[in-house]
Amino acid sequence: MPLRLHNSLTRRVEDFIPLDPQRVTMYVCGPTVYNYVHIGNARPPVVFGLLARLLRRLHPQVVYARNITDVDDKINAAANAAGVSIDAITGRYAKAYFEDMARLGADPADLTPHATAHIPQIITMCEQLIACGHAYAAEGHVLFDVASYADYGKLSGRSVDDMIAGARIEVAPYKKNPADFVLWKPSTPDLPGWDSPWGRGRPGWHIECSAMAAAHLGETIDIHAGGNDLMFPHHENEVAQSTCAHGGKTFARYWLHNGMLTFDGRKMSKSLGNVLVLHELLDLYPGEVLRFLLLRAHYRQPLDWSETALAQARATLDGWYTVLRDMADVEVDAAERVLPAAIESALCDDLNTPEAFAQLAALASAARAASTPAARRSAKAALLGAADMLGLLQQDPEAWFKQTSGKNAIDEEAVQRQVEARVAAKKARDFATADRIREELLAQGIVIEDTAQGPRWKVVAAGE
Repeated sequence: MPLRLHNSLTRRVEDFIPLDPQRVTMYVCGPTVYNYVHIGNARPPVVFGLLARLLRRLHPQVVYARNITDVDDKINAAANAAGVSIDAITGRYAKAYFEDMARLGADPADLTPHATAHIPQIITMCEQLIACGHAYAAEGHVLFDVASYADYGKLSGRSVDDMIAGARIEVAPYKKNPADFVLWKPSTPDLPGWDSPWGRGRPGWHIECSAMAAAHLGETIDIHAGGNDLMFPHHENEVAQSTCAHGGKTFARYWLHNGMLTFDGRKMSKSLGNVLVLHELLDLYPGEVLRFLLLRAHYRQPLDWSETALAQARATLDGWYTVLRDMADVEVDAAERVLPAAIESALCDDLNTPEAFAQLAALASAARAASTPAARRSAKAALLGAADMLGLLQQDPEAWFKQTSGKNAIDEEAVQRQVEARVAAKKARDFATADRIREELLAQGIVIEDTAQGPRWKVVAAGE
């Protein structure tokens, strides 16, 4: 099935034709690890992790890299504030990032290059750019000469004049052109630094990704992806420095950008106090609920985050898990969990997750309506095959309904004793006691469901 993707560089949906069909390369911009990431930072690894999963179905080898920026002024500030080394900060928050991504079901990258492990490659790229006339050294800095690259601004669609006019910053005296950007900068003794031909210093942000992508994926890669807030200046600068350092070779053949998150219709920002920290959200909601919401809208569109949207996501997943709970008696082998063509078709259409979710809902309805043993088995296999691809319905249904929000665990044995006491009370026709037990459990957020197979219970979210 052909894969079509929206290429930000050409601003149209195109057939994806890799440079080498036997080895597809993809680079996704990762986090700067100076603190816990916010929920918006989770959208690229979830969305483009799904793309990597799809690419693996279509090609024999996919090399997916997602970097870690572990040298940055924000990291320096955090380390100074805490009175520790930058390694202590970056190690702590990189570990938290990987754990949080796992809880979201985001596929791990094949490669996770760290900027500090690629200083020699960064210095070499700076030297190459100077040698070919696209960069210059000044006062311990190395700067990219924007005027030397005629296509600067092509990715973002901005003219250099507009970019300078919109910057509204004081131009450093060592710059030839206000739009020139830093590849290498000097470090004072209190800051991390490495020896270089221009003195002790550290890399600029943009060149890190260019050097790491070239080192691990090659001078020309198939896909470069990230949030659309990175298109300018970060990705624009990556294109310029990589193309010029490699003799005019195309850096990335397809550029993919996801839309930003808003919170109740407003942009997330520290000034508004509405930045949602992923680490904290994962203690309040199951990872699958957050994943569902991150995938619900088309990746190129903005995604509005709200308590209502979270409740709707949880309710939808509860409904699908109920289907699986009701089909607990149906055994499905792993080999039977095949991806339905309708789901694959939707994803091959520029990762059309809204359509994929609509198809998943239809599969859940079909499973709910199936009556014969053969039909139930086939329907459950299709539902699970679709859900596996999307990274949903990955838990045992009983465990799903018995998990709690926050860190307060439910004493399952104590709840089960109350459920059994209610059964005994009903048999003794002591309905007052049975009702009291039901109300006591309900006050704890636990609902008892009476079924033909006997009572079962589940934890419900507030407001259900």
